[in-house]
Amino acid sequence: VQLQASGGGLVQTGGSARLACKVSGGNLSTIPIYWFRQTPVQSREWIARSATTDRSAFADSVKDRFTVSRDNAENSVYLHMNRLKPEDTGVYYCKAADNIWGQGTLVTVSS
Repeated sequence: VQLQASGGGLVQTGGSARLACKVSGGNLSTIPIYWFRQTPVQSREWIARSATTDRSAFADSVKDRFTVSRDNAENSVYLHMNRLKPEDTGVYYCKAADNIWGQGTLVTVSS
């Protein structure tokens, strides 16, 4: 299984962005995907889970602002980020089980 994250960029405070995690070499419908981020002031932290069932979970720091969705036909998981804050600036990673990581994608939220 390989993961490829994309969708980062520059966003204004209060804006929205969508990150994608493309899964190859596996069937997404059987693979939970986790989102992590690393910020200038925080080591890599877990922020969201996209389960194979409809049971997502979020860290308190992003709860009520971020959502996840998955498109099994496209083998992709999406992290929808709303009401972005400068402290959301960081490199975002998607991860599958067995320590399989995608490359990071940088999100910069301007104040």
